Amino acid sequence: MKRIFDLFLICLSLVVLIPIFIITAIMVLIFIGRPVIFTQIRPGKDRRPFKMYKFRTMTNEVDSAGILLPNEKRMTKFGSFLRHTSLDEIPEFFNVLKGEMSIVGPRPLLMDYLMLFDDFQNRRHEVLPGITGWAQINGRNAITWDERFKLDIWYVDNHNLLLDIKIIWVTVIKIFKREGINNKGEIAMPRFEGNKNH
Repeated sequence: MKRIFDLFLICLSLVVLIPIFIITAIMVLIFIGRPVIFTQIRPGKDRRPFKMYKFRTMTNEVDSAGILLPNEKRMTKFGSFLRHTSLDEIPEFFNVLKGEMSIVGPRPLLMDYLMLFDDFQNRRHEVLPGITGWAQINGRNAITWDERFKLDIWYVDNHNLLLDIKIIWVTVIKIFKREGINNKGEIAMPRFEGNKNH
């Protein structure tokens, strides 16, 4: 049912999604440059790696040693707008069509976090990762890693179609209110460093 619901919702949204995708892609090309689409390998269901797609929000500026500048120095005004409106997430609908993601589920994190997860945290990979999720409507980047994992696992244990509909509805509201985008002024969540207290 979850897969059918994902495909139904995407097909229903195509009339809106396609024009927004094209316009956003053109704007990224003008204001940020190539490549328009940012790709990164992320862990999916059962920790299987997949290539996730997003609209690019940062430049590739480097320092004199050829090392990428910090995120806040590479983030453009237009890129910040994309993140605050979640328009940068639109290409992930292709991941949903490919069956690598769901519309609702725990957000896919970085591959190098896998070796840091304990058994409890690894349970987030029992379901497909999502474009939005229970943690996203309960704080997004404004909560701690511990809180985020607890919310992710709560979703794994309690997900159903009605809950997914609720999460999608609240996500839309929060996007318009621009709530929980950043963590205490940072561009994104601070890096997960493992379970220091364990």
